[in-house]
Amino acid sequence: MSAQVSAPQIQFDNSYARDLVDLYVDWQPAGSPRPQLIRLNTVLAEELGLDAQAMASPAGLALLAGNQVPAGAHPLAQAYAGHQFGHFSPQLGDGRALLLGEVIDTQGCRRDIAFKGSGRTPFSRGGDGLAALGPVLREYLLGEAMHALGIPTTRALAAVATGGQVMRDRLLPGAILCRVAASHLRVGTFEFFAARQDEEKLRRLADYAIHRHDPALIELPESERYAGLLDAVIRRQAALIAQWMGVGFIHGVMNTDNMTISGETIDYGPCAFMEHYDPQTVFSSIDRGGRYAFGNQPKIAQWNLARFAESLLPLIATDQDRAHERALALLHSFVPHYEREWRALQQAKLGLKGQGEAELALAADFLALLQSHALDYTLAHRRLADAAAGNEAPLRQLFGTAEPELQAWLSRWYELTQHGDAQAKAMRRVNPIYIPRNHQVEAALTAAVEASDFAPFERLLEVLAKPFEERAEDAAYAEPAAASVTACYKTFCGT
Repeated sequence: MSAQVSAPQIQFDNSYARDLVDLYVDWQPAGSPRPQLIRLNTVLAEELGLDAQAMASPAGLALLAGNQVPAGAHPLAQAYAGHQFGHFSPQLGDGRALLLGEVIDTQGCRRDIAFKGSGRTPFSRGGDGLAALGPVLREYLLGEAMHALGIPTTRALAAVATGGQVMRDRLLPGAILCRVAASHLRVGTFEFFAARQDEEKLRRLADYAIHRHDPALIELPESERYAGLLDAVIRRQAALIAQWMGVGFIHGVMNTDNMTISGETIDYGPCAFMEHYDPQTVFSSIDRGGRYAFGNQPKIAQWNLARFAESLLPLIATDQDRAHERALALLHSFVPHYEREWRALQQAKLGLKGQGEAELALAADFLALLQSHALDYTLAHRRLADAAAGNEAPLRQLFGTAEPELQAWLSRWYELTQHGDAQAKAMRRVNPIYIPRNHQVEAALTAAVEASDFAPFERLLEVLAKPFEERAEDAAYAEPAAASVTACYKTFCGT
């Protein structure tokens, strides 16, 4: 007879509900008719101080499926607005999500635990508030892949099949994602209250964000505190976007309601990874004009941050001319912050000695070579690490008929690097061999949705958990899709 597993005990400390009364709507999850636990992130559960065995029990499943609200939780739907493809929507909010509560993890960090796909809320705007299984698994997969790549991101604690169906272009199995984040504060959260000219709530929100993410600013005089918040968010976003660019990640829908104050990647809707290098790469079916193309992401981030700055103007200074001047100076700092992050990343990826003009030109020329010959972004950098170790064959094979141009570039590269085994190891620590290849992601999701076969999903998760360690048995996961497949590949905002 097996030992009885006790019900999960979650120690909530819900500062958002406590400190920001009137900035949200109390709400309850709709529940699931026949829930099934698809996957529990046991490592993350332990980080949060949760008993993974209890979370995987029937009582734990009842919590993760929204059928029972755990003691101490305070479910709420957050209010926010947002610029979507450049157009302002004054009220968006958690239309399919609920903040269940907050916990203090084993490192002493405050983390949100939230549902996605848990039913309609007052912010649903006619939607059903539900999520389909495929997009839930995509977010689980992509979030964990980004975490393994060392990129700040929200993460998935669990994926649960609800046992119900949702109507999209056809009936699909429903699911709930349990998402963990440093917070769910967005640029759009600030826009919501700024648009209503509610300075009292805007100030409370900004003070809350400072206490949660930038407590050192509390010591500053009020005249500097809110400018300090803007500066901190600019720096975090500059670092984040540089990391996206370093691995070829395309968010696909960089609306202001999808930009966090914490600097974490959030909302894996029509996202994808670029294969052959092209700054104009777009996979999102809803981005018809290419606004959020790969190469546009830094300037879109700055545009979004300008909307954040506009929201903070009443707090930065009572004299609005002075507030504009201060905010504009900080916004102009985004470019040098981003370029510094990008140069440092390029130096590490290419194994360069420094960041002088010759090195910067060399890095730019490498990208130009990849673009002109439609070469795979991830493999090109990884095979360059092999060349640093003295094995040029994989890189030359990748370049094929472009080998003469590669040779000319390599001659310059050898002069500006300290090649050898140590350098190759350092380059391999920043150049992954495995990324979530779009065709592999789709194959895993299709198997799960169409055949209830989760083995490909689990296998892909296993591979992506160690993206920098090349393994012979996983060679297929390093290969890009055929060019004909990539040319017609589209992603959809399917949750």
